[in-house]
Amino acid sequence: MRYIDDFVTSYNKSAVRRFHMPGHKGRPVTGCEAFDITEISGADYLFEPQGIIKKSEEQMSQVYGSAATLYSTEGSSLCIKTMLGIIKMKKQSLRVLAGRNCHKAFIDGCALLDADVSWIYPEKASCSVCSSFITAEDIRRGLECGSFDCVYLTSPDYLGFMADIRACADVCREYGVPLLVDNAHGAYLRFTERDLHPLSLGASMCCDSAHKTLPCLTGTAMLHIAAGHEELGYDAKRIMSMFGSTSPSYLLLRSLDIVSDMLACGGLTDRIKDAERAVKKTRDRIGALGFETVGSEPLKITIRPSCCGLSGKELAQELRCRGIECEYSDREYLVLMPSAMTEQDEFEQLVSALDGIPKKAAAEPGPMPVLSPCERAVSIREAAFSPCEDVSPDEALGRICARSISGCQPAVPVAVCGEIINKDCVSVLKAYAIDRISVMKNNRPKGEQI
Repeated sequence: MRYIDDFVTSYNKSAVRRFHMPGHKGRPVTGCEAFDITEISGADYLFEPQGIIKKSEEQMSQVYGSAATLYSTEGSSLCIKTMLGIIKMKKQSLRVLAGRNCHKAFIDGCALLDADVSWIYPEKASCSVCSSFITAEDIRRGLECGSFDCVYLTSPDYLGFMADIRACADVCREYGVPLLVDNAHGAYLRFTERDLHPLSLGASMCCDSAHKTLPCLTGTAMLHIAAGHEELGYDAKRIMSMFGSTSPSYLLLRSLDIVSDMLACGGLTDRIKDAERAVKKTRDRIGALGFETVGSEPLKITIRPSCCGLSGKELAQELRCRGIECEYSDREYLVLMPSAMTEQDEFEQLVSALDGIPKKAAAEPGPMPVLSPCERAVSIREAAFSPCEDVSPDEALGRICARSISGCQPAVPVAVCGEIINKDCVSVLKAYAIDRISVMKNNRPKGEQI
């Protein structure tokens, strides 16, 4: 059923004069205004739903097998802060054991909620800030070293690597702590040939960015609370309202509602499985051309082109000249994100374009510097709200990071608020061409006069 869409469409067809927000009054300026309404009578209220939004969320909850699914029109960023807020309310504290490859929204949430974060540094070090190859045993070692209110992981990560969520969830259950998963890139994982969604694998809560991999408008997301963890959902809407706007976009809510219906009816789930098979076949064909592909996420193609003498940036430019725009590229990797809406001829065009790119002698770009643990000087919150100044990476050595430093995309922090920037951090910043860093004003390296 389409609950929100039916209401908005019916309202648009009516002769009602719009003496309410928004100011465009449904008249075309960009073209979408007719369906852009506010929380008028009958349209329900996102943070206290009793009508069409509640029914649509319940349908999406049934699709995902959750105890509750909450809509967000402010992306997974809102959902991440809400998950942390739920834990803080239940535990009256917020001590988090987390993977370092988190999105900056996690850091922002920790600053707002004054969280105490301990980072998981896995035995297998990653040469990319986007990935953190965390295993269940890495989590076990972390949990043995302290008392935590939750564990927080990002999976799939930006490059398409996936953690063993089932094994990680088993360890969290053993220690009696909830597992929170940033599944922003994996909204579709419930519907692949093998159900790989974090909720199905034992996560207590997770967020999905619907717009990243489902046919939803940008800014749509969902917060899922797992069956068996109903207590986490009692005040979830109230907590979400603390971080979110009181003016949710009905363009985005309508988009989520339509996709909910598409998933419930099964047509979109069939297309996801078809896309999964197409991506696997395309990966094989790309490999046959001499390019190395990495990662295990079913609907992501990540290429490491150094074996063909190219950097990720160079390959991105070659593809751009051939009519293909990638999701992300850096010195080592190029990321392509197809979806259930990608047509077969587009896969063919991709393979043809890659086949036409001149190969060079294999040349490793040199190892990316590995980020080593940084000493924490002050809390994330204290640093985030402190007076700050921008300096170069070299000038930042020994200073305290005041704002999380990340490139966008993928918005994964290289340095985190409150940490003392060390030599490895400076090297990583330079490798990602980040040339300005926000540091605390009242902090200088030892021996330097303030």
